[in-house]
Amino acid sequence: MNRIVSRRVRALGLALTGVSFLSVASAMAGDVTVWAWDPNFNGATMTEAAARYTAINPGANIIIDDSASQDDIRAKLQTQLLAGSTDGLPDIVLIQDDVAQKYLQSFPGAFEPLSDTIDMSVFAQYKVAAATLDGKSYSLPFDSGVTGLFYRSDYLEQAGFTADDLKDITWDRLVEIGTTVKEKTGHKLLDLDLNDTGVIRMMIQSAGKWYFAEDGSLDIIDNAPLKKALETYAKFYQADLVNPVSSWAEYTGSFTSGNTAMVPVGVWITGTIKANADQSGLWGVAPVPRLDIEGSVNASNQGGSSWYVLASSDNKEEAIDFLKTVWGSDVDFYQQILVNQGAVGSLLAARDGEAYKASDAFFSGQPVWQDFSTWLSQIPSVDYGTFTAEVDDAVKAQLPGIIQGGDVTAALQAINDQASQQMQ
Repeated sequence: MNRIVSRRVRALGLALTGVSFLSVASAMAGDVTVWAWDPNFNGATMTEAAARYTAINPGANIIIDDSASQDDIRAKLQTQLLAGSTDGLPDIVLIQDDVAQKYLQSFPGAFEPLSDTIDMSVFAQYKVAAATLDGKSYSLPFDSGVTGLFYRSDYLEQAGFTADDLKDITWDRLVEIGTTVKEKTGHKLLDLDLNDTGVIRMMIQSAGKWYFAEDGSLDIIDNAPLKKALETYAKFYQADLVNPVSSWAEYTGSFTSGNTAMVPVGVWITGTIKANADQSGLWGVAPVPRLDIEGSVNASNQGGSSWYVLASSDNKEEAIDFLKTVWGSDVDFYQQILVNQGAVGSLLAARDGEAYKASDAFFSGQPVWQDFSTWLSQIPSVDYGTFTAEVDDAVKAQLPGIIQGGDVTAALQAINDQASQQMQ
């Protein structure tokens, strides 16, 4: 069912049950329509934003459709833009950061540049960079995928380590710590899925690199951070520190059940971990490790999305004013969605709010949100390019051989060759 925040719709008492994803085409003139996925996270935060905006703009109508999946939204958006048809498209749409450039470069003129009217310097710059093309930025940055190393503090203590032993370390050092943790506690360090490149991607972004050169061409064969990331990834398997998983349920189940000692992942996993109330006080969060390579830092990103305004919108001014007023400046709003949805936003000023400063009993009194917001500001900006998904597929194809001790140089060549074919 669609989530609707609209004074007019409620006043008319319209029956909304069963309204389809495509029904936003029937929105009245002056309405601002929004497409998002995940009603419990993206939809819920947008609903809170809309409520705040309509409170100060009583005539405004923000209609939020969060009934579709991300894949459905992508398919609908791409199909219509390819066909040159804008009928039924929303005013605002949520797009994941790592695919944003594909839309911006494939459909020039389809999205409204927001840096003309919104100050982009107030947001985390790696988020701004993801939506910047030819000197203009096209998104209102939303949630950060800032990463952390979540760990079972009781296992760490049993192995003779403290929280300080996980600060500012390399991935190679984590292999050493994980070996001791396994010896002392019997628990393997990580759970990894060979069909998920998330850890490899956070490794290379920590070094300010991605799969592409500045001109958009592939940068694989001589990509030192990528080579180091693949070598490091293999070390966890070769040291027998990995619980292999092959689905999301297995992945989350491994660390929430206590089988796995640590999980390096985006901040958005916090709610999944905290859902296990009986483990309160047994978890901590450290900065994500860095690659043992010059230029790598202890901060990276995994996931995250941003809001875009369609250039075809008849209500661009209203849509942009809404984003600017709430998402671009309302610090209290960011405190609210942090507490209610666990959403770490990209507005840097939000870090000074009370919710970000609060300690969390589940994490033994650690000010986890302040820590995440600090790491957020340190994330290197990278250009995700237009073919990240295609390169990811090529990387996945080589992982089984790499973890068995295969030649990484040869694997990089194979990744380059497969990705080159996919990009043609």
